[in-house]
Order: sequence, then structure tokens, then C-alpha cells
Amino acid sequence: MSESDYDLFVIGAGSGGVRAARVSASYGAKVAVAEEYRVGGTCVIRGCVPKKLLVYGSHFSEDLEDGKNFGWTWENAHFDWTKLRDHVLGDVDRLNNAYMDTLKNHDVEMILERAEIAGPNEIKLASGKTVTAKTILVATGAWPDVPEFPGSEYMLTSNEMFHLEKLPETVIISGGGYIANEFAGIFNGLGSEVIVVNRSDVILRGYDESLRDRLLQIGTSKGITYKFNCTFDKIEKREDGALDVYMDGRDRPVVADVVLAATGRRPKVDGLGLENAGVETNEKGAIKVDEYSQTNVESIYAVGDVTDRVQLTPVAIREGQAFADTVFGDNPRTVDYDMIPSAVFSQPPIASVGLTEGEARSQYGNIKVYSSDFRAMRNVFADRAERSLYKMIVEATSEKILGLHMIGPEAPEILQAAAVAVKAGLTKQAFDDTVALHPSMSEELVLLK
Repeated sequence: MSESDYDLFVIGAGSGGVRAARVSASYGAKVAVAEEYRVGGTCVIRGCVPKKLLVYGSHFSEDLEDGKNFGWTWENAHFDWTKLRDHVLGDVDRLNNAYMDTLKNHDVEMILERAEIAGPNEIKLASGKTVTAKTILVATGAWPDVPEFPGSEYMLTSNEMFHLEKLPETVIISGGGYIANEFAGIFNGLGSEVIVVNRSDVILRGYDESLRDRLLQIGTSKGITYKFNCTFDKIEKREDGALDVYMDGRDRPVVADVVLAATGRRPKVDGLGLENAGVETNEKGAIKVDEYSQTNVESIYAVGDVTDRVQLTPVAIREGQAFADTVFGDNPRTVDYDMIPSAVFSQPPIASVGLTEGEARSQYGNIKVYSSDFRAMRNVFADRAERSLYKMIVEATSEKILGLHMIGPEAPEILQAAAVAVKAGLTKQAFDDTVALHPSMSEELVLLK
């Protein structure tokens, strides 16, 4: 396709970069991918996949307890962090190899070293070699953002939480977003004391207020401590490795084994050489792109979290697919960012699609809210007080569904199917006309009042 070394050179082998490389190669392009660490990206290597496995593992503390009412008795049950950790990391190895095989099977050249942009069509590798490409795609993702204060260097990020040598007795988590709440549920379930420290008074900003309140209520009942409007002053490390954490101007520290910084992620552009080609970034450092993922430099594109559009793995994959179809498949495509479902794998999990109640009132004014506040059958039988909440937000006149929000067991599994109906623009009447699947939690969706 060109006189360059490659038709496409992808920097970063995460979900978006791998999809773009594989599909572009299938269109006949000569493709190379550079990755400085492992193949699979944040989600597969140090994010949603290993974290979801830890979520599964942490559930067993409640499952074993609930089993008593179902006739089960376990003698001398105990938890082994090392066994779970190593099994999770082993699965990460499996996925890394699977992604490598996928690229190899599509004739994509894999370059396992760091790559930087040297010019609009030039890439410099860590080995010192320079290669050329007709098109460059940046898919380097995002990186945890660590606040700066005395002793903040002792904080860990989500990257390191999967490699802990032992289960911490006390974990302090800084942040109120999905990463903070997911790890809070994990370590609470595994038996650690968990303290969530948030500089504001809101967790999970952007999610429906009712669901946020319900999660806070349930988390508190499970023993998670929340400190709101609280800031860190300093962290000091003892000789035995324990951390003295000073907060809110108080002289007496809280002692912890691990302090996790979960205050957000920033586009991973440091040292990428964007300035060598004149690629523009915004105030957050994210690469600016148009609807086709093209930067201000004609030959350079970017997809995924490095663009800070929607930081979700399935979105990065769609952006990578659309890029390949557009540039190498002669089929220009864009990504529809409307009605994207999302989930927080807290305990219990949250799932959401569309507008929250507050957003709907602001945009439409006249709305209706249907809801179901219930205890799942299993929780009733297990004598567990935890209640689920489903909410449907509709436009008042047409009753077109504007948003659907859920907190409860298996909420993400249920919402994925329901999100299709919301995306299709259906009304509540379509749900009302559907016969309930009984007994199930999902039947509450067609019984909302």
C-alpha cells in the first residue's frame, strides 16, 4: 500500500490497538504493533478482568455464610490470598498469550519494546531503530493518577494491587469512583478493614443518586468506613513497613498496611513524542481527535482512553474497529456514544444506561420515574437485609425510556439485555407487555410501578 516500512504502526497493544491492528491486517495492510510491557492492555493485564476475578473470590465469604440457611456446613474454612492472587495472575498470562496468538495469526508483527513518535510518519524504538509508517495509531490508554503530598510515594495504584505479597489487615482507599468502590468491596469481602477516604461528599459521581445512596448504605452495613470531605496530610512509613496516615489536620494517624490511590486516570502520553509531529492535546493531556479518531496530523490517529472520550474497554474496541474500517476497509464509520451501558462491580454491583433522574429532569423537565425496591429471594432466605433497587426514567408524555439504573445481585448481567431495548428507543409499555420470567430478579423490570 505504501513505500513505508509499514502501512500501519500501532503504539500500544490494548483492546483498541489490538482490534485496529487485527482488522487492518485482514484488509491487507502491513501492520506492526509496539508494546513495552504486555499484550492486552489495562483491562486484561491490570484492570477489569483480574479485578472481576478478585470480586468473584471475595464473594465467597458471604456465600459460605449464607449457605448455612441452605443446609450447608463448612468446617475450618479459610482464605488463602496467595492462592487466589497466583491463580488470577496465571489467567492474565493465559490472556496475554491469547492476544499474542491472535496478532500472530493475522500476520501482525509484534514489537515488544517501547515506541515513540519521531515525526508524522516516523517511529523510534527503544532499541534505537527508526521505522516509517504511512499511518500511525496511538492506543496507549490511560494511567493511574497519584496525588502529590508528603509521603504519597508510599501509595499504591490499581496496577500493584494484584501483586500484593499478603492480604492487608487494613486498607485505606483514596477516591470515590468505580475503582475505589470495587476494591473496597473486594478487600472488605476478603476480610480486610477498609477505609474509603474521599475529598468530596459524593461517591460514583455521574451515577444515579439513589443507587449511590443505596451502595453507601450497604457498604456501611458491611463494615466499610467512609470518610467524606477528607484530605491527606502526609504518610509516614514505619520500619516494619506499616504506614502512618495523617488526614484532616489530625495529630493521630490511622495505621494501614496499604494505601491505594484511586482518584482517577490520566491519558498515557508522557514521553510519547507527540510534540515531534505536532499532535495536539487538550488541557488534560488527552489527544484531540475528530469523529474518525484522526488527530490534527493527517497521518496520526488515536483511539481508546488516551483520547479521554469514554474510558471503557468496549468503546476502545469499537473505536479500533471503526478506525480500521475507515482507513483500510474503504468503509468510513464512526462510533455512536449515545446510550452506552456501564457497570460498577461493587458489592452489590451497579449497572446503568442512559440518563440519571437528575439529568433527565434537567434535559426534559417533565419525566416519570418507575422503581422497584426489593430483596432478592436468595437474600430473603439467607436472612440478609440487603435490598436491590431498579429505576426506570421515562419521558412523561411518550414514556420513552431515557434511563435504566440498577443495584443488586447480577445487575450488570441483567442490564446488558435490557440496554438493547433502551438503545432501540422503546417505551415502558414494551416492558409492561412482556410476560415476567418468574421467579427471577430480572422480572422486576417488567413489573415496575
